[in-house]
Amino acid sequence: MTSADIGVIGGSGFYAFLEHAKQVHVTTPYGDPSDPLVVGDVGGRRVAFLPRHGKDHRYPPHQIPYRANLWALRSLGVRQVLAPCAVGGLRASLGPGSLVVPDQLVDRTSGRAQTFHETGAVHVSFADPYCPTGRAAAVGQAALAGWPVTDGGTMVVIEGPRFSTRAESRWYAAQDWSVINMTGHPEAILARELALCYTAIALVTDLDAGVEGGEPVTQEEVFRVFGANTERLRTLLYDVVAALPLQRTCPCQDALDGIAHDLVLP
Repeated sequence: MTSADIGVIGGSGFYAFLEHAKQVHVTTPYGDPSDPLVVGDVGGRRVAFLPRHGKDHRYPPHQIPYRANLWALRSLGVRQVLAPCAVGGLRASLGPGSLVVPDQLVDRTSGRAQTFHETGAVHVSFADPYCPTGRAAAVGQAALAGWPVTDGGTMVVIEGPRFSTRAESRWYAAQDWSVINMTGHPEAILARELALCYTAIALVTDLDAGVEGGEPVTQEEVFRVFGANTERLRTLLYDVVAALPLQRTCPCQDALDGIAHDLVLP
């Protein structure tokens, strides 16, 4: 089977990443992933790309096959995952076009399958949801590229597919959270359960509705801003891929050590 060691999961408006790549169909115990994976080379590294919503954006946030997506990536050999995503800013300083590499996550979703473990007491550590090595690479490469980047911050993930009310938005901002998103969970915890490194790279497309009396968020505006920054984000991801270490030394690889479980990892 075609293999890769780095995975990139593309968010809204980010449906292609690799050139001269091979399409790979992967079946999983959790159904089919959002789309066939595409595998190619970036700077001498083997990369598998998967559009989170499907290349035709057919999956809304609450129906994305998250478990199948992460399982499929690991099945190809992926151990490090970069996850660009569109987010709303919860601070006036984080306006459209800003880049954030969060270090914390708050889950406000409901009803999503968020574990691979259906039996037994399997409690995976999630205090620090993102890979420190991946975060450092993303922040460093963004700075080198001259893209002002916020190192750290909390991403709150809501169920969607609706946007927040003004009252909800003001409440999230009052918690000192940084950005808001609909897809960052359960993606991050599923990656942790597979002992994968996972790094979210958040592109701010709008100020959320309750921030500084902002305008209501619209899907059209989110897609417009993300589209205007897609090529810049793609170039940044090429650089981050090249900057990731060949050998992992971060805690992510040891996520399941000492935990009894019956999951047979691919």
